[in-house]
Amino acid sequence: MAASTDQLAVEIDDLNVSFATDGGDVHAVRGVTLDVRRAEVLAIVGESGSGKTVTARTILGLLPESARTEGTVVLDGTDVVGLDKKGLRSIRGTKAAMIFQEPSTALNPVFTVGWQLAEGLRAHGKYSKAEARQKAIQMLGRVGIPEPERRVDDYPHQFSGGQKQRVVIAMALALEPTVIVADEPTTALDVTVQAEILELLRRLRDEDGTAIVLITHNMGVVADLADRVAVMYNGEIVETATATDLFAAPQHEYTRKLLAAVPRLEIADRQLAVPATPVEPVVAADELVIEYAGRFGRSAFRAVDRVSFSIAPGEVLGLVGESGSGKTTIGRAIAGLTPVAGGSLKVLGTEMLGVKEREFRRRRHELGFVFQDPATSFNPLLTIADNVAEPLIVHGGMRNPAEARPKVDELLEAVQLPKDFGDRFPHELSGGQRQRASLARAIALDPKLLIADEPTSALDVSVQARVLELFAELQERFGFATLFITHDLAVVDLLAHRVVVLHKGEVAEAGPTAQVLGQPTDPYTRRLIASLPVPDPVEQAARRAAWEAETGA
Repeated sequence: MAASTDQLAVEIDDLNVSFATDGGDVHAVRGVTLDVRRAEVLAIVGESGSGKTVTARTILGLLPESARTEGTVVLDGTDVVGLDKKGLRSIRGTKAAMIFQEPSTALNPVFTVGWQLAEGLRAHGKYSKAEARQKAIQMLGRVGIPEPERRVDDYPHQFSGGQKQRVVIAMALALEPTVIVADEPTTALDVTVQAEILELLRRLRDEDGTAIVLITHNMGVVADLADRVAVMYNGEIVETATATDLFAAPQHEYTRKLLAAVPRLEIADRQLAVPATPVEPVVAADELVIEYAGRFGRSAFRAVDRVSFSIAPGEVLGLVGESGSGKTTIGRAIAGLTPVAGGSLKVLGTEMLGVKEREFRRRRHELGFVFQDPATSFNPLLTIADNVAEPLIVHGGMRNPAEARPKVDELLEAVQLPKDFGDRFPHELSGGQRQRASLARAIALDPKLLIADEPTSALDVSVQARVLELFAELQERFGFATLFITHDLAVVDLLAHRVVVLHKGEVAEAGPTAQVLGQPTDPYTRRLIASLPVPDPVEQAARRAAWEAETGA
């Protein structure tokens, strides 16, 4: 039975948080006042640096020692501010628990998930070893892990991304906390897995009366799950309203900008100009097969099975599908990073089946690559200018970064970064600025083909909108063909001329964007589209009801 919604689970009053740094104090949160009731989902939204995560972490006392906190944070009757380490340990897990953004870092890879669940239970409750194991099995089953009696002895790497997130949720729920703080719990997940996680959180609210503080930049997720929304900007709350009211009539200018930046599935019909004479495709896959060798005598795993598609000069092809569908594997094969096992794959006129590295090396300067996380693709010891200059030196004939600097400055200005940003190091740029610099490096050699692998999935919605707009401008200006790998159908709708939908290594559906997204024929494509939350609570509730009626969920 759900708890009464008039019971306060968290009450924050005039919260101020600052961090001591070498350059002086940084005020991250200013005068924040808000509350969360039992059986309620409060979404805290805003861009990176807005203070939303800092505010939420004060509920569990998870701020670093350099933080100075003023105000009150009352958690289920206990003021968290000022508690010593012992006091904080007593409330973590029992009164409040946290679901982290990246489950792989929240789980210890050397222990089974059952051991990790049981360890938390035994640390806080009076459980014997056998009782803790039984409770762990029960919790895994509750969050939808199949065969929990067997999977309890598996290690984190043996679970998919969505299953790992379910395990993390099970750990958070184990001691039945009053409040769960969910920090971007679906950012790295496919839309279908995201829908399952959101449904699980919804059940916790409705059946257990759990209060949920949801930190996210995905306004579709907010529309799907949140009861109320607090919008943060520059450390302050600028607007609080019910989800329905906020989406229908946002009051603050920043909220209006945030909602305007959300990509929506509008079924755009983007036509590629047909050349007067036939041209050779930049990429042509015919019955493409890619396999990974089996270990310890096991047979090879077929990641891509008889896939056919092509990319014309100047065309943007969207390659979509869930994790494990084979889309990144295809991107790596096109870049010459993964060998082809069968069929045919021609890239810039070169057959990749059996190709030798020395044969393909002369074509590498015609390829650009934009990675999901530019922070890991840049050398942190080099300045942005030196990182962008690398392809110019390796493939472009320039001798050193100094010789390449004029070209680098042009590239930075092309991606709307001031040229003096070239003197900064990667960690000194925001996520969106790093992704712009990554684009600059990708187009440095005027490529004929750009491979973009989930380039905006980790960005705030407003930053994502600016990067996508810039991407479209650059693609039109330079005319390069693009393989755009993503699980965000709204992004595909915004950019792609055609779409290929992959499912378990095979093509489920392919065709013009407007046709595939507007009139899908394959059940899997329809499931992907139905799983995508729309930034409108009323429409999203209707979509969810229709989908549940159709699937019997």
